Amino acid sequence: MILSGLVLGAMLLTSCMASSTLSQSPTPDAPASEAPANTEDVAATAGKYITYGTYESAVDKFSDTDVVLFFNADWCSTCKVARDNFEASLDQIPIDLTIVVVDFDTATELRKLYGVTVQHTFVQIDASGEAITKWSGSTTIDEIVEQVS
Repeated sequence: MILSGLVLGAMLLTSCMASSTLSQSPTPDAPASEAPANTEDVAATAGKYITYGTYESAVDKFSDTDVVLFFNADWCSTCKVARDNFEASLDQIPIDLTIVVVDFDTATELRKLYGVTVQHTFVQIDASGEAITKWSGSTTIDEIVEQVS
């Protein structure tokens, strides 16, 4: 009985690493409060936490910052911890860092492009969109800053 409880607990803890049914169209996922209403507001968000849609609509506005894509899922408990920490620490994001929130479940093409197989994955990209480095598991701004090349 205790062993089955431990196995079930381990399965629940690792659920963030499980695959999910995938959609075909990449769409952004981030708090609406962090998404600029239009691209004219984009310059004010550089060095902040934005949606993929915002990033995609004005890529050139972010060319002077380190861009990190954060592949996450609503159902992932460790992703939620990271999102909550990032949202609570927006003023701690360095001005030369842009964190771009990407919905793991719907951004199929982006996942393929960057070889992302599990949620809670971060991919730093250069101005041309090429991957620089990839890692998983960061939950604080400081941990992201440590990883950025």
